[in-house]
Amino acid sequence: MSLLSLLARIMRYLLLRPETLLLLCVSLALWSFLFHTDEVKTIVQSSRDAVNMMKGKVAEMMQNERAALDEEFSKTWQYKSSTAAVYSIQGRREHMEDRFGILADTLNKSHPTIFGVFDGHGGEAAAEYAKSHLPIMLRQQLQRYEKQKENSALTHKSILKQQILNIDKEILEKLSASYDEAGTTCLVALLSEKDLTVANVGDSRAVLCDKDGNAIPLSHDHKPYQVKERKRIKKAGGFISFNGSWRVQGVLAMSRSLGDYPLKKLKVLIPDPDVLTFDLEKLQPQFMILASDGLWDAFSSEEAVHFIKERLDEPHFGAKSIALQSFYRGCPDNITVMVVKFRKKGSKAAG
Repeated sequence: MSLLSLLARIMRYLLLRPETLLLLCVSLALWSFLFHTDEVKTIVQSSRDAVNMMKGKVAEMMQNERAALDEEFSKTWQYKSSTAAVYSIQGRREHMEDRFGILADTLNKSHPTIFGVFDGHGGEAAAEYAKSHLPIMLRQQLQRYEKQKENSALTHKSILKQQILNIDKEILEKLSASYDEAGTTCLVALLSEKDLTVANVGDSRAVLCDKDGNAIPLSHDHKPYQVKERKRIKKAGGFISFNGSWRVQGVLAMSRSLGDYPLKKLKVLIPDPDVLTFDLEKLQPQFMILASDGLWDAFSSEEAVHFIKERLDEPHFGAKSIALQSFYRGCPDNITVMVVKFRKKGSKAAG
């Protein structure tokens, strides 16, 4: 909260309360009546003028505060279906660089549903490209796989990894041609009837609530300070330094991403995803959360699961509530939260 906002609230709640102003005016009027001095009359009038002027200042500051808040929520995206909801806000950032996507095969609902969250940085171009092209590429490959899976060595896991690497090549080729240094995280989940496959590049995160209410990590953040990542960066001839957070080459606060062609040329940054597969019949999940790091800067995985579990009956399954709560806790970033509910019977989610 700014100093002006704090001053405005003090004036509004303390100095400008009716009883305070009444007591001040009565005291000055009594003084004037008893002593009949022109000086006191002048003081009374000056006090009234000052109070009126301060009221105007407070009203102006309140208006400016409301305008600033409206600007912070100037880009708010939301989505709602019977099994999934998303709430995404620009927050305190100058630009909205988060993107998300949900793609189901309406012709064949036995094919996996694709969920994705992409947290852009250095511009929105990389996140926009990944959101617009990766789900479609995945659906095409998954459809081919379903037709010939008995004679194919491919799996959902290998398809997901290869398509993420392919999309990174496309982003690098497209953006480097225009000297656009934008990059993005990539968090994608493939949900079928019995299995859940999750791939992650960067520091967006997915977590699942199992049948007992426990938080099950579906992904692992890629941060420069992690031993494995730090060794790889050092071996490539790079370095990490602390500037508010640990950063690759003093620039990027994650150790893997899509795009970011200057750091990719130095080979200190890689696009390789971690891909994990989960048995839904064993976990019998209640819901899962996919979110950009704007949420995880304000909530731990366990706290987020508990928060959403208490709000699954809300219109956005708690996604709106937790996104706004992250903002009110002071998160300076864009915030995107996706909540996917699972059917209780058979532990399946609708496509």
